[in-house]
Amino acid sequence: RPFPAVVPHARLLVETDAPYLAPVPFRGKRNEPAYVAHTAKVLAETIGVSKAEIADLTTDNFFRLFGKMPRPAEQSA
Repeated sequence: RPFPAVVPHARLLVETDAPYLAPVPFRGKRNEPAYVAHTAKVLAETIGVSKAEIADLTTDNFFRLFGKMPRPAEQSA
């Protein structure tokens, strides 16, 4: 898994793959969008940041890439 470690953080995104290529702990099952959380967790561990940091980073990258898309308002707890 060395590849993510050399990609600039400003270029990282997280996505689910084909329906038949689920992440390792889910292999043999249909891939689901919910598994993106597992992919983000592994990416965070690989580059040495927290899950919260990878969520913020990839969210910022998404909106930078798809700039015309409105960013949702912050939700209060």
